[in-house]
Amino acid sequence: MPEADLVLRHPTLSDGAQVHHLIAASPPLDLNSAYAYYLLCSHFASTCVVAELDGRLVGFLSAYRQPDHGERLFVWQMAVAGELRGRGLASRMVAWLLECPASAGVTHLDVTVSPSNDASRRVFARLAERHAAPLTECLWLDRERFSDGHEEELLLSVGPLRQPRI
Repeated sequence: MPEADLVLRHPTLSDGAQVHHLIAASPPLDLNSAYAYYLLCSHFASTCVVAELDGRLVGFLSAYRQPDHGERLFVWQMAVAGELRGRGLASRMVAWLLECPASAGVTHLDVTVSPSNDASRRVFARLAERHAAPLTECLWLDRERFSDGHEEELLLSVGPLRQPRI
């Protein structure tokens, strides 16, 4: 994937349907309503990222600053089109978002992941290494809280973030 062909940008309202389609094509991610993705692509656009390749949406990251802890950025969902998985796009989207004005003052990055989501766990382990930051993990939601057999969710926290190593 030549870097010159990939475009990272904040989403717009018109990206909502494509984001919904990408998430639907990315099991085991939880698919939210199309309306939720329209909200993320508009109301939360400054803390979300879309990746385009040849005019096609191939990546999405949704995040928000935690209302009671503004120094913490919570990554809600990350998706990468199947043919581009394992090529560093998720890490590039996280790094791009951390450089955006909406991330000024962020000291910690939080995410919840299921124990079987090795790909996301690797993204955040690399992020911690790149920023010479601790990575902590604890149970956030146990399996009994879900009525649909969903795996438990672990909270991973990276921080405090330091200047990334190149």
